[in-house]
This record gives sequence, C-alpha cells and structure tokens, in this order.
Amino acid sequence: MGTIRPVYFTDELKVGMTAFQSKTITETDIILFSAVSTDTNAIHLDEEYAKTTRFGTRIVQGFLTASLISSALANRLPGPGTIFLGQNMRFLAPVHPGDTVTATLTVLDVDYVKNKVRIETVCTVGDKRVVEGEALVLAPPRPKE
Repeated sequence: MGTIRPVYFTDELKVGMTAFQSKTITETDIILFSAVSTDTNAIHLDEEYAKTTRFGTRIVQGFLTASLISSALANRLPGPGTIFLGQNMRFLAPVHPGDTVTATLTVLDVDYVKNKVRIETVCTVGDKRVVEGEALVLAPPRPKE
C-alpha cells in the first residue's frame, strides 16, 4: 500500500481556505460513542428521562457532535497526517438524534516555518450554529525530496 498524501501540505495552505464534513447522527452513533467514551448520561440514552429535562427530548453528546471537527481536519483540511495541538469550543445549541451536522473549517493563519495552522471550527445543523471555536493544528510538511 502506498503513502497516503495529505489533502494539503503546509506550503499549500492559504488564509480563507475552507472545507466541510457532514454526517447524520444515528442511534447507533450515539450508542457506540457512549460505549467508547463512557458518556452514558441518561439525557443521551433514555427518552423518558430526557422528557423531564429542559430539552424535552434526548440530545446528542456534545463531543460526538464536535468529533466532526476532528474528522474534517484529518480528512479534508489539512488532511491525513494533521496533528491536533489544541481546540477551544463553545456549545451553542443541542443536536438531536437524526440531525445532520456539518463541520466547517476556515484557515485563519498559517505559520509556514513551524507548520502550525489556526483554523476556525463551526458545526451547524441547517442554518443554526451548534458548536463554534478555533483549532490549532500541526499540518503535514511537504516531504523533502
């Protein structure tokens, strides 16, 4: 098997570049994420309990929603070989089972010497922002020939 080429090497990145990753969150996603993360909060898994909360129904784990940011960084921009250095985020609105979440990345700054890239990270459901923040990543440098 050959080497997987990143979508973008550091020297190809420019301020303003964008990428998107979308996924519809299924019941299976919620259950598997609960198992892997051990986040078994009843608000995610028990409809009867969730009806008694301020949301009135089950909501998706915040970090399951935000995991689309990691997916977009690893698969879209910069792509394979990207290393997460940091992330700040705010959770703005709940996501519900069956919602389609879109993670949008926008390059804010590129340090071509250190291969560091600052990226705005936003997750939406339709036109509604549900997560927003900023990531700092180490982008893959172009291999020396």
